[in-house]
Amino acid sequence: MAKGKNPKGKKVTLKVAKNCIKITFDGKRRLDLSKMGITTFPRCILKLADVDELDLSRNMLKRIPDSIEKFENLRWLDLHSNQIERLPETIGNLQTLVFLNLCNNKLTARSLPMELNQLKNLRNLNLGLNHIDNLPTTLGALKELVEVGVFDNLLTIIPNSIKKLPKLKKLNAKRNPFPGPTEEEQFIDSIKRLESLYLVDEKDLCFPCLRKCQEERDKLNKLKNTVPAPLRKPDFSNLLTPNSLAKENQAEWR
Repeated sequence: MAKGKNPKGKKVTLKVAKNCIKITFDGKRRLDLSKMGITTFPRCILKLADVDELDLSRNMLKRIPDSIEKFENLRWLDLHSNQIERLPETIGNLQTLVFLNLCNNKLTARSLPMELNQLKNLRNLNLGLNHIDNLPTTLGALKELVEVGVFDNLLTIIPNSIKKLPKLKKLNAKRNPFPGPTEEEQFIDSIKRLESLYLVDEKDLCFPCLRKCQEERDKLNKLKNTVPAPLRKPDFSNLLTPNSLAKENQAEWR
């Protein structure tokens, strides 16, 4: 291969692609083209756009074409560990997408299209290991998000619209240059939610339930009002000075 030229990568034909279709444990059709050294998005796979899942991870892709919108039934899209620098606006048309992995690419804040906020069914979004210094607040429109990964980026703040997503259970923001030592802990540890919370008036409770609630409330109030006992200063008056026994018994050990 001549110097200065990029490797062409493996050419994927329609026949090869068809042989890469797998059936997942839940009966979905996954087109698995991962780890194949692909440098250019294979146009032939547009003829297989009815698959449910598409895996193009661990290749050398730099660009995802606008035609990605042809995968109308796609629920799972894995593009991690490529060299992607920009996402097409048409990615917002993948309305059935539930899982989107963009980890370990070359994405920046400018290369994240506004149309990402149209992925209303998205539950898992991984943007870790990129060059993102600012997250669009419009991602707060993705109300179904359960897990978000933004680790190993250039972030100094996480927008409140993302931190306060109603179903968010996991926010991985590790190894970002946040301004304070407790910033990351605030983003991650603050997401501690109850599975279910029901609020009712006291008058709507039966007597045993009301009594139990009152007892639990009294216990909590008691704990809050408890003054911790002062710690006793340890008394070492009966102990010998350090190494005194060793000094006295040295002759026995010689």
